Amino acid sequence: MEKRTLGRSGLSVSAIGLGCMGLSQGYGPAIDRQQGIQLIRDAVERGVTFFDTAEVYGPYTNEQLVGEALAPFRDDVVIATKFGFNIGTTGTDRPLDSRPEHIKEVADASLQRLGTDVIDLFYQHRVDPEVPIEDVAGTVRDLILAGKVKHFGLSEAGVETIRRAHAIQPVAALQSEYSLWWREPENDVFPVLEELGIGFVPFSPLGRGFLTGAIDESTTFDSSDFRNGVPRFSPEARKANQDFVEQLGRIAERQRATKAQVAIAWLLAQKPWIVPIPGTTKRRRLEENLGAVSIRLSADDLQEIGIVLAQVPVHGARYPERLQRLVDR
Repeated sequence: MEKRTLGRSGLSVSAIGLGCMGLSQGYGPAIDRQQGIQLIRDAVERGVTFFDTAEVYGPYTNEQLVGEALAPFRDDVVIATKFGFNIGTTGTDRPLDSRPEHIKEVADASLQRLGTDVIDLFYQHRVDPEVPIEDVAGTVRDLILAGKVKHFGLSEAGVETIRRAHAIQPVAALQSEYSLWWREPENDVFPVLEELGIGFVPFSPLGRGFLTGAIDESTTFDSSDFRNGVPRFSPEARKANQDFVEQLGRIAERQRATKAQVAIAWLLAQKPWIVPIPGTTKRRRLEENLGAVSIRLSADDLQEIGIVLAQVPVHGARYPERLQRLVDR
């Protein structure tokens, strides 16, 4: 597995990481604990050194799972986790909580659940409009000075927030959605990341599974799958978006690769400081995703993909309104 460095932070990780949320929630019921542990350890055996979790995944259970799975390899891997949600208050007018005292409480609890003495990368999960980002960055800086955290990250943050936070405590990485069918970060965010030397960690690099080609308008999701409420995954949107996947499939055939591999290889080709974190619950999908690191898209390939992106519109919003409100602008 190739390595990449997240911006100028010096944080070196595998070129492809593993997003662990889906092992505990989001895309249906949590998988069996031992299966989850084995999948994470399979990833380590295949060279993955970058693992992403959060206190809110589960809640709490995902950090425990990741911590147990990685305990034998702790010195050889990078664990990223997140703070910032007001857990247990869904539906209230304050779903976020990045008050300094809360950040410190989350850090201590996450350390315990992960079974480690330091968090390698600590993200603010969503920007809290009620807490100045300078206070958030200053609190993480204090945690770094205390030896509890190594690096500071942001998730779904806008450019003003990134600049203000970075001025207080250097930001190692921004984690936001980015894929062939969600390219908004390219417009305003990428130039700032390049200027400041901040790495980028795309979540949902496979369009929440749609870019694999395994989902169509007739696909049914488990009742606990959050895609049931995502406009982009309505049956009508899925039918309209099939053209995009079919076009991707033609490029994949020529590469003798899968659609998922081309989608990930495209991300890797955009910037040397991009490290996608596809998630999966299946070993065969893990191996498929990691195989993308060996695919080299030519300039002609990238140009063809660019033409497809320009000509084939994507239908449906990426979030329902209640979640879109949590995205910083």
